[in-house]
Amino acid sequence: MKYQFVRGSLIGMLALGIVLPLGLMAQSKPQYGSLAEALRSAGNLYGSQGPQSVNWTNGGNKYSYTNNDEIHSMDPKTLNDELIFKNQGLTFPGSAKGFEYESFQWSHDSKHLVFKTNLRKIYRRSGISDYYIYDLDSKQLKQAAKDARSAELSPDGSKVGIERGGNMFTYDFATGQEKQLTGDSTSENGIFNGHYDWVYEEEFGQEQAWNWSPDSKYMAFWQFDEHTVPDFQMTNYEGQHPDNIHISIPQVGDANPVVKIGVIDVASGKKVWLTPDETGDFYIPRIYWTSNPDVLAMMTLNRAQNHLKLYFFNVKTGEHHVVMEEQNSTWVAIFNFYTNVNDMIYFPEKSKEFFWVSDRSGYYHIYRYNYDGKLINQVTKGNWDMIKVSGIDPESKKIYYLSAETSGLEQQFYAIKFDGSDKTKLSTVPGFHDINMSPNTKYYLDSYSNVSTPLHVALNDDKGKTLKMLEDNKGVSDFIKDHAYSAPEFFNFKTADGTSLDGYIIKPFNFDPNKKYPVVMTVYGGPESHDVFNSFSADMWQQWLAQNGYIVANVNNRGIANYGSAFMKIVYKQLGKYESNDFAETAGYLAKLPFVDASKMAIMGTSYGGYSTTYTLLTHPGVFSVGIANSPVTDWRLYDDIYTERYMAPLSDNENGYKNSSDMTFAGNLKDHLLLIHSMSDDNVHPANTMQLLTALTNSGKDVDLRIYPPGAHGAAYNWESYILIESVSYQYLERYLKGNCDLPNLNAK
Repeated sequence: MKYQFVRGSLIGMLALGIVLPLGLMAQSKPQYGSLAEALRSAGNLYGSQGPQSVNWTNGGNKYSYTNNDEIHSMDPKTLNDELIFKNQGLTFPGSAKGFEYESFQWSHDSKHLVFKTNLRKIYRRSGISDYYIYDLDSKQLKQAAKDARSAELSPDGSKVGIERGGNMFTYDFATGQEKQLTGDSTSENGIFNGHYDWVYEEEFGQEQAWNWSPDSKYMAFWQFDEHTVPDFQMTNYEGQHPDNIHISIPQVGDANPVVKIGVIDVASGKKVWLTPDETGDFYIPRIYWTSNPDVLAMMTLNRAQNHLKLYFFNVKTGEHHVVMEEQNSTWVAIFNFYTNVNDMIYFPEKSKEFFWVSDRSGYYHIYRYNYDGKLINQVTKGNWDMIKVSGIDPESKKIYYLSAETSGLEQQFYAIKFDGSDKTKLSTVPGFHDINMSPNTKYYLDSYSNVSTPLHVALNDDKGKTLKMLEDNKGVSDFIKDHAYSAPEFFNFKTADGTSLDGYIIKPFNFDPNKKYPVVMTVYGGPESHDVFNSFSADMWQQWLAQNGYIVANVNNRGIANYGSAFMKIVYKQLGKYESNDFAETAGYLAKLPFVDASKMAIMGTSYGGYSTTYTLLTHPGVFSVGIANSPVTDWRLYDDIYTERYMAPLSDNENGYKNSSDMTFAGNLKDHLLLIHSMSDDNVHPANTMQLLTALTNSGKDVDLRIYPPGAHGAAYNWESYILIESVSYQYLERYLKGNCDLPNLNAK
């Protein structure tokens, strides 16, 4: 369901006002000859994203980055840049084939690189790969694991932990031997160790289901038993007798896999199961090693995901106790996909304190606990959301974090003491900042932009001083000076019930305020996501629409994050209701602008944006005359249980809510043009969603347009040609039904 596009937005606008950024007036500047040309030129606006594959090494005193296939090391203190690895002349051991890699990780001693090669994708994050170890001193390359789902060096560098075929192994460098640690997984029994099932990987956001202990003595791992989980089948219809792919995916109300945590003493092979005091159906979404060598923290969630417990386990004995509990009338968040927040709880090394991020005050803030579970103090406070903890320094007792304190449209960087004192704003440029901080918190990379400033990447020290500007994307700035470009302009208005909403419009090239233009709202809108930021817009689809006389719009609807819990969690148990209301009211606000043609408005989106599109057309008919829905959920009973029950509650507790959030309930209301797009190989939003909506519409005597792309995954596109075709079909649909343009080019013409 998570198929998110982040687009630009602006801070500091007056209510109901419009801000006019640089780059709007595009008359007489070069434009794009075709949609394909526009999409191919995306790099002109996207520019450079700065150093790639950044990894902090040497305890945080250096970082590595990639330049093509080379790996460089940067010393922030001296600004010395050193080439430490290159592919040239290197071959796979025992082969003449040139060495290539997918990604890499560092050993804790910063003397070895672990390369992932020959990746064969499985789900969104995971895949089967071969792993090689490179010694920086000897410059020797050795294979460490073949056909493994994951592999990682032990912290002391003596071994490689491996998960292969649902079992755990280690490879010992001293002996050159591989040792099998578990043997209870087979292809027939539905039991596997060390990797997640589909729904845990997708909805709890992690790939590797095991962790080394900091002292390299133990490996803690998840075990899954999914033999009771329903089987989902899909095919791309290729071949004389198409193959069906089988995946165990629990949908709403289905049986979940049985999950437990094991810890193996690597030296002895002894295994201890850590059993929490839970009954019924529950999840174990996270485990963490604490600063006590033999203590593992385990997080449990009830199936409704509104009651969290944090256990401390002695991994030698299995003895345990509950340290902290968190309950909520809606849901308790343990990570956020959209802001790349993997954790809401933090255990600093060499500290007997931990930090928990909670919205118990109505806004997300940081809370400080000791290992006895006693709340010491609330660290951040205010009517704004803390977004992400970027670094924690136990020595100076400082936390570094990103927040929406200045506005829900901004992401700014701060430092604060553990006791909540001495808060300092480190970022100075208005806009969206993303921080990659060294583990010792001495340095950080600040990637930032705003509506009139392309992405900049700066290397800073812990006081916020810029040591070096790594990327300023001057080429992008020069490009928009010399080429047609329309930047977002931002607005704010209040809905009928008094809720304040932020949004943006992108005006057509050669804009004439005396003309009236059609509007295309491009939406996502799912809970905990965020659409409109004060960040640079590089969306070439939107620029193509602007070139061809469309106004493009978007809004931060209710359900969106960074405006407080009341704004976000109002959608609980009633997905679709407030999102569609806010899209319809945004259309009403835009319709009053003198240059908007209120009779020619479209709404379109993918994944949750597809659901937003269909549900809005069906519950607010006539507001938008056209809808384009790619890979839409159409009934939440057809989606996976972890995501859906988090926001809708289990089905038995909310049957009317599920009915009222279903497109099928309102299928008879359709009066507008609707294009549905889906892949038959979508393991995320299953094709049944579109097919069941088609049946409901047909039974109501309603006709729609349909495009199926069998080999595609979620989002339907599966290669460049399919991507161009889907965008072209969507554009022609807008041209035909918003502008009445029936004289359209043949998409098959060369």
